[in-house]
Amino acid sequence: MLLAIVLVLLVVGSLVFHFVSPWWFTPLASNWGSIDDTISITFWVTGAVFIAVNLFLAYCVYRYRHQHHRRSHYEPENKKLESWLMALTTLGVAAMLAPGLIVWAKFVDVPADAHIVEAVGQQWQWSFRLPGKDGQLGTVDTRHMNARNPFGINPNDSTGLDDVLVFDSELHLPIDKPVKVELRSKDVLHNFAVSEFRVKMDLVPGLVSYLWLTPTKLGRFDILCMELCGIAHYAMRGNVVVESEADYQAWLNSKPTFAMSQQVAAGDAELGKPLYAVCGGCHGQQGEGNMAMNAPKLSGQSTAYMQRQLLHFKQGVRGQHQQDSFGQQMAAMAQLLADKTSINNVVAYIQTFPHKKPAATISGGDIQSGHGYFVNCSACHGSRGEGNSALNAPALVGMDDWYLKRQLSNFKQGIRGAHPQDTHGRQMMLMARLLNDEQAVDDLLVYVNSL
Repeated sequence: MLLAIVLVLLVVGSLVFHFVSPWWFTPLASNWGSIDDTISITFWVTGAVFIAVNLFLAYCVYRYRHQHHRRSHYEPENKKLESWLMALTTLGVAAMLAPGLIVWAKFVDVPADAHIVEAVGQQWQWSFRLPGKDGQLGTVDTRHMNARNPFGINPNDSTGLDDVLVFDSELHLPIDKPVKVELRSKDVLHNFAVSEFRVKMDLVPGLVSYLWLTPTKLGRFDILCMELCGIAHYAMRGNVVVESEADYQAWLNSKPTFAMSQQVAAGDAELGKPLYAVCGGCHGQQGEGNMAMNAPKLSGQSTAYMQRQLLHFKQGVRGQHQQDSFGQQMAAMAQLLADKTSINNVVAYIQTFPHKKPAATISGGDIQSGHGYFVNCSACHGSRGEGNSALNAPALVGMDDWYLKRQLSNFKQGIRGAHPQDTHGRQMMLMARLLNDEQAVDDLLVYVNSL
């Protein structure tokens, strides 16, 4: 009797939890409401079976409970019952599968007027490519991939010259316009998923997969990788911004084309020398850094990283947090550089400085423990802390340990990396939180100093 009551309570409790649960679908923001319908049908079919089976089980437990004066009746077969069960099971399975097959047929049938976007995944970030005025994406090949051509676009294919390149993890789409998203991976299995759009698809190395949707709601939505792709899988995030056609075109026009990315002039060190005069007051005449002035070492750092950080300071992406007093100082100084050309020139001059490893200021850390923490860092920054331009990861080795410590603290507290345009900073915020306390940071930096 008690077991029968428990089974009935299990059914009632499950129903109550299902209908009053606060955990449900995210608000729909695309044309794929039919995917929600297929899930609802599955819930109804499996829910009905769950209720029927458990209530029948409770009835049997009570009705055929042990009684001394009764004996069980053995009936090995019941063709009528088996026929009913077979028919009902067939109907239930068909009810679950048929709607899914209908939706899938629509999911793989891309509308003729859909515009194309390419999403490229790599450990652990997203980048995007859109056709230019010719409406076509240029051909790509891994043989063409390098620091200046991370998409691997064929430079001899004229259709690729006007391709629009998006180097960060934020994609913009116009509202109420169908879009086909072609998916390509540079390294391992990834998965492109936007919950509000109800779409997800694997990125398979060597193949181009795709999905399509029509955004129906303005806003910013998270892109997640839903395929375990390595140690920083959870940090592989991006955003889709759905906006009006006018705002979309303004965003699109602000992005460089492949031809423009190949025409970027190298900085001129001679022109950068007078620009550096102001920087030298804090960072040292040879970019050696000055702890007393809270100015980190510049010599030995990559060109791309310094260019990006100066641009971030200048654009307000970095150095605006009220607790980042040193960043605020640097943001003001970056305004003295008039444009990107000035930034390139001053960075070119910095690259002429000799690279000398600074003296360590952190002691008392456990180098073996630090090595364990560094395994996470090495996935992006390199096994020797040398940096990796393909992952936008700066060099750690040879940099000021006191400065690295402060930046790790800033990332952990959200002082740095919280700006919506700082996609790489957001990744570092998540990774920095793997360091539980100050001792863990010291352990890590003692190990980095040993490299």
